[in-house]
Amino acid sequence: MSTHHDRPDHDRPDSAHRRPPGVSDTVVEALGALSKALETTERARGHLYAFHQLTGGADLELDRAVELLREAGHPEWAERVSREILGRNVLPGRWTFQIVEEYDAGYYEPFKETERRIRRELAAGRDHLYEAELKERRRTAGHPDHTARPGSAPGTGDGGRAGGPTDADLG
Repeated sequence: MSTHHDRPDHDRPDSAHRRPPGVSDTVVEALGALSKALETTERARGHLYAFHQLTGGADLELDRAVELLREAGHPEWAERVSREILGRNVLPGRWTFQIVEEYDAGYYEPFKETERRIRRELAAGRDHLYEAELKERRRTAGHPDHTARPGSAPGTGDGGRAGGPTDADLG
């Protein structure tokens, strides 16, 4: 995976996104796969938090359902919802917050720490090397919307978007 080493420094990725010396293509690819797996786990964790919040919101809404069932003259159903569903464990002995805590402690945090340690050991702690090199291969040299990093176009502090087109741009 070659990068554009012939470009001036201001048009190359920042040092945090450059492959350290001696890091092979296979290591960069492995780190990319590990990062992708962690990102997928981040998404799964977000869904778990959504499950936690939606379930909690539904449980709180049951208060209104119980109240309205009583008001409608159905105290037996109000009592059943209150007794059987309101505050019920979603898994044996667990509310959703406990599931989230167990997931975080037993899977998510060890995964994050392992990924961090591998990056530190194999790539000097640098993150997203695979993506940074992919970006380098896909950029169009000199195009103001294909800069290496924010503020990397010569003479600008905003990636080459410092205003409208110049006379040179209009040809």
